[in-house]
Amino acid sequence: MPTTLGTNGLYETFRDLTSVMHSATNVRDVMDLAVRRITHILQAKGAILRVINLETQELDLYAVYGLSQRYLSKGYVSSRKLITDLCRMKRVIVIDDILNDPRVQYPKEALEEGIVMMLDAPLSLRDNVVGILRVLFSERRSFSQEALDFVVSVAQLCACAIDKARLFEEQESRYQRLALQTEKLSALGRMAAGIAHEINNPLSSILLYSSNALKKVSESGPVKNALEIIVSEAIRCRSIIQDLLEFARQREPCKIPGTLNCVVEKVLSLLENEFRLRHVTVQKVLDRDLPETLLDVSQMQQVVVNIVLNALEAVKEGGKIVIRTGMKEDRTAQFVVIEDTGCGIPEEHMEKIFEPFFSTKPKGTGLGLAVSYGIVGNHGGTIDVWSRVGEGSRFTVTLPIHDMEEA
Repeated sequence: MPTTLGTNGLYETFRDLTSVMHSATNVRDVMDLAVRRITHILQAKGAILRVINLETQELDLYAVYGLSQRYLSKGYVSSRKLITDLCRMKRVIVIDDILNDPRVQYPKEALEEGIVMMLDAPLSLRDNVVGILRVLFSERRSFSQEALDFVVSVAQLCACAIDKARLFEEQESRYQRLALQTEKLSALGRMAAGIAHEINNPLSSILLYSSNALKKVSESGPVKNALEIIVSEAIRCRSIIQDLLEFARQREPCKIPGTLNCVVEKVLSLLENEFRLRHVTVQKVLDRDLPETLLDVSQMQQVVVNIVLNALEAVKEGGKIVIRTGMKEDRTAQFVVIEDTGCGIPEEHMEKIFEPFFSTKPKGTGLGLAVSYGIVGNHGGTIDVWSRVGEGSRFTVTLPIHDMEEA
């Protein structure tokens, strides 16, 4: 006689599982409820829920009901045969010969526990099996399709709960990294400000005296070349100091009505000679319908200049840079996209590109993108990056559009 299920029991099980899944912060609450309810509904001896350990690829015990500690003490279960079968069949597997079935890893211990039959159901997410729900019986029986569908549905709810838990873990990890990064940036900013002020005064003296000496030496003497190098390097150091101070200050933007179009136009006019000298093609695609918003034009020009100069460094002679502006469909933000056909950014560098002092350039300071990130953040905007080695990079700067009447 096939095992059949009562409608009330099914409804209560799905209602309670769904409720716990949406309200519980611990995914194990969902799993514990699932193995307990499925044991009662199917009148089974017990149930085990195992989840694939992403590091070891073994099935770790996650939740259990109705089984002794002696049976559970055998440890992890090898997942290869179980997962292979579940992936191939994509349905409940009925195991009625536990002594000879290779999917049962400890058959003698199962018999000693009083288990003679098992049901295995996959926990699937986007065609990937992430775990297994095993229901164990102390007597052989047949199952209606309704009962098998019930097992599959419970397993699917558990898979969704696991997916939710892993998403929370990923977001929490990302938040912790962001908090650590913010604290590190703050500390570096304070340190940079102190160092910059200490160096700035003697550097100004070096630049002043070397510039005056350069005017007085003969044109053909060896001293002139040495002084020119001193002046050139001092000017470069002064530029680095200014970037450090800018990074350390993180001053509030002085916002006026404007659009990213005017920022792009100004930057392109400033860098026109750079494009020509490097034989780089620039394609400009501007949305002329952009509404005005509040922004610090000078600061945003600094952001776009930093990104465009990085693009120029990345592209070879004859390369291409595309700069386009636009607006989100909901008209809440405008953006500028700077895309190049350069060498791209290696994946291992992607998380570091906005860190101060991180640079892959021989003479780079690693402050350009760090300063830009702070400026855009102070505008309430974001910088998103896509890159692929050998294909190029794409930086998208997005700023919110303010209601000018309220502003």
